[in-house]
Amino acid sequence: MGDIDDALERAGQEQFTRQPPKTLKSRIGYLMRQLGSTRAVAAEIGVSQRSVERYLKGERKRPPLDVADRIDAAVRARWQPRVRDRARKHAATTTGITIETRARFGYTAPTGTTDDGRLRRLTVHLPPHYAQRLFDARAAGAGDAQMRHIVAEGLQEIYFKDGGRRADHLEVELNDIDYIDVSF
Repeated sequence: MGDIDDALERAGQEQFTRQPPKTLKSRIGYLMRQLGSTRAVAAEIGVSQRSVERYLKGERKRPPLDVADRIDAAVRARWQPRVRDRARKHAATTTGITIETRARFGYTAPTGTTDDGRLRRLTVHLPPHYAQRLFDARAAGAGDAQMRHIVAEGLQEIYFKDGGRRADHLEVELNDIDYIDVSF
């Protein structure tokens, strides 16, 4: 997963209407209901089947930190999928998405202007069709480069070209991402 994919996942998790299970036993129980067997849960979180059985029975209550993080990530990835789908659909048809990033933008510009890349901090609201393109690319398994291209194109049109009012021949590339957050 890349930076943008991670940001989209975090944005989807911000849409939760209820908190995921808190205790280890309830988290493992939830994963059991979702995946169907202790073997599948063990493969998902990277532990032995016996460890999953111990977590489920309450014999072990404190897994190692890295295992606890994998359990949390597995639960959050499956928690309230319909709520997240509804939020994505609303963003892709009505509200759009807001991208906050600090990144190095590279430029291809006409002769006589600067094309030096600069580190910029931007918060830009992109219209719904960019949200739809990002969600479709993510669903199709697009790589980070393709998703960066979609985001760069959106930022280029909305921020740098100001909806076609300036910088006609400017081409923007999103190079080094320091951080990126998405909200919808």
